Formats: sequence, C-alpha cells, structure tokens
Amino acid sequence: MVESSNSNTSSKTEMMNQDFQSTDFSGLGIAPALLETLEKLKFKNPTPIQKQAIPIAIQGKDVVGIAQTGTGKTLAFGIPLIQRLQQIRGQALVLVPTRELAIQVEKALYQIGSHLGLRTAMIIGGASISSQVRAITKNPHIIVSTPGRLNDHLEQRRIKLNEVKIVVMDEADRMLDMGFTPQIKKIFAVIPSDRQTMLFSATMPVEIMKMATSYMKLPIRIEVAPPGTTAERVTQEIFIIPKDSKIRLVEKLLQQYRGTTLIFTRTKHGAKKLTRDIHDMGHSTTELHSNRSLNQRRESLDGFKSGKYRVLIATDIASRGIDVQGIELIINYDLPANAEDYVHRIGRTARAGSGGHAISFVSPDQRRELRDIEYIVKQTLPISKLPELPPARPSRFSPTLIGHTSRPTSDLMRSRIRSGSDNRPGSRSNYPRPSHRK
Repeated sequence: MVESSNSNTSSKTEMMNQDFQSTDFSGLGIAPALLETLEKLKFKNPTPIQKQAIPIAIQGKDVVGIAQTGTGKTLAFGIPLIQRLQQIRGQALVLVPTRELAIQVEKALYQIGSHLGLRTAMIIGGASISSQVRAITKNPHIIVSTPGRLNDHLEQRRIKLNEVKIVVMDEADRMLDMGFTPQIKKIFAVIPSDRQTMLFSATMPVEIMKMATSYMKLPIRIEVAPPGTTAERVTQEIFIIPKDSKIRLVEKLLQQYRGTTLIFTRTKHGAKKLTRDIHDMGHSTTELHSNRSLNQRRESLDGFKSGKYRVLIATDIASRGIDVQGIELIINYDLPANAEDYVHRIGRTARAGSGGHAISFVSPDQRRELRDIEYIVKQTLPISKLPELPPARPSRFSPTLIGHTSRPTSDLMRSRIRSGSDNRPGSRSNYPRPSHRK
C-alpha cells in the first residue's frame, strides 16, 4: 500500500502561474547537453505546460500538470525525468493507460534519452514476453508500461522496482477512472517511498485529484488551462440525427472534407462494421480497437500517419494515444461513454497550434449526454442543420449486389449443398447421391 503519510497532503496543492520570459528552452534550468540534444531534434519553443512544469520538476518536486491535449505534456515530464536520471542513480517508471500511448511516449523518451546514453524499455500487453524480459535484464533507465502487463511481470518476479526514483502517471485520470486503481496500488506498494511523482492529464475531476494526490508529497499543481478546456483552434459542430441515418451523413462529410479523418465509435464491433461501410464508399480505411493485435494496431496507425489510409475508425483506446499531425476532421460517430473523453477525442486534431474541426452525431434521445459534454467543456456547442444526405447504400448482401438472393453467401452455399447444385471440385454434390429406393 502507498504510505499513509501521503494521504493527507492532497489539500496542499497550489496553483502555479509563473510567467517565464524565455521563448526557447534555454531559461528553464535544462542542462547544456540536453539543450544541445533538443536543438538537434529541432525542439525550439516550449509550450506553456513545458515552460511551467520543467523548472519545477527539474528540482525533484512532485507535480500535477493539467493542460489541453496536444500541448506537449510528454516533454513536460520527459525532459526533467531525463535530466534527473543523469544526476541520480536509479530508474524512472512511466505508467500509461493504453498500448498506443506507451509506444508514443517510449519513442519520444528514447529519441532524447538515447543521445545521453539512457536505455528505455516498453512493457505492454500484446507484445512478446521474451523480448520484454530481455529488455528488463538490460537494466533500463526508463520503463514505459501499462499497469496490467507490469503487474504480470511483478507477479512472476521477472522485474523489481526497488530502484525506481521517479514515477510518472500520464493520462492519470484515465488510469484511475477505468479500473486500473487495484493494479496501480500494487505497483506503488513495491516502489520506494523516497521518490518523485508526476501526474499529467487534460482533465482532472476533483474526486480523481484526491485519489491521485494520495500517491504524492506536497504536489505542486500546474494548470495552464482549466480542466476540460478544448484545444484552442478546434472548431466544434453538432448534428442531431437518427441512428439509421448516421452512415449517410458520414458519406456526405467525407465528400465535403477531403483531408485525413479520424472517426470514433463506442464499440469495437461498431468500428469494424463502419470500416467496411466506408471502404465500400471507396475510401482507404483502417480500424483500431482492442480486438486487433499489436502489430495490426501499429500497421493501422503507421498507415494513417503516412497517408496510406485516409480514414481511421477507432474506439476510445485511440483518444489518448494518437499523436498524428494534420488530422483535418474528427467525427464522433458515437458519443463517448464518459463525457470527459470528448475532450481527448477532439484533441486529436488542432495539435501543435494547427487548426481542425470536430463533428459529433447526437441521437434525438441523447440530449442529456450532450448537456454533460457541454458542462465539461463549459460552452454550448452549435447545432447545425442536417445537409441533404445521399441515398442509402444497399447492403453488401442486398439483391442489388448479389442478384436473386439477399441471403449471405454462407447461407447460399448451404442451400446449394442441400439441393446438390454446388459443382465445386471436392464438394459433396460431385459424389453420387445415395438412392432411397429399395
């Protein structure tokens, strides 16, 4: 269990609104060698959360950072983490809720840390256990992990965390709010109490804040935007539309907006079906959800980044783990199960100062869910009039596509077998049928 002496420190957080005059990374207390690495990697101007968090975190203080999605929180904790590992002996542990976010964070930390001789390891579900064990035996300086897989290694005694001196929980509210609390408690129970702890997220409800700060000592709260604030240059739009007309509106929007498009569904089954439907419209499309293997998910994300796929259909596992520049349009085909996730979803566009547009489909019976979202983002979202929709497309199993029958092919084959009309080589109908005459 986490030490009880920390549980009464959550009320001691404070707001930090320091105005750093430097317009680059050189006035934030960053060591020269690390500044040189940042310059080589063309990181020039720190974002507001980076300006405020880096000087505090470099001092080894506990930090709670709240900032809009897409504002550079990874470097806000990554730069201090790397610099402190150069000064102290030990390891850093970064906990994230999804595989996609783990891949993104590990890549960013490796990109900077490898220049300084730091080794990273990624521990996530869906990846090879043996390769993770090999990475662990090399004694990495930085471990990026999802809670579930890390606990698997802890239970099998394949990893020890007694050298961890810095802990980061990225998207902390998500982890503590989606059932990871028991796993996180087990992890913190084996981490030394003498550590630095940092939490970063775009949203931080009060009840989650109380839980989070129980793992910290006198945390300093750095808030560059109120919780739930959306990306500055994202425009938002609502369509009230019946469920059975959603796919026609998607077709209309994909004709109107020609750029890369990310579409969110609530379920993996819905994502799979929508992927097929949009592919039938002639668009290059891929899907991202928990039913896909890690390699399939990587291929989908890499293909979306490279332009191989114009449209990515995803569940909420992508709302926190996609860092793709230039996404023109976000479509919430289904509203999220949690209103807070709306902020993260639409934050996939308008990243790094660019613009973007987010459209949400709201069924007539979802007015309450819409009000919950408006409460989170602290604004009334504009409702647009439905455009003229294209005619409904026939099902892939409709008479238009198959001919004389609307049944799926599998049913048709069974009918042919029963009637003896299946003439494929090796089919049952090619053999003499038994006579029933006596």
